[in-house]
Amino acid sequence: MTKKIVVKISELTKHHKISLRELSRLSDVRHAALSELSNGKRENVNFSHIVRIAEALNIEDIREIIDLVEDDE
Repeated sequence: MTKKIVVKISELTKHHKISLRELSRLSDVRHAALSELSNGKRENVNFSHIVRIAEALNIEDIREIIDLVEDDE
């Protein structure tokens, strides 16, 4: 079974009580890119996006943003 990286956008927006648009504005990552990451439509993860999200939300531990899960496909 293979694994895949999941970016936990919806968990982050709920936890920090902000919208996807607000996260986009704070992190300077395009709304469309965040949306694709959020619903698993984007295959490759841009690590500069992860860094900008971490900086925008004052996150120290990358595991709050990404997770490694079993790929069901």
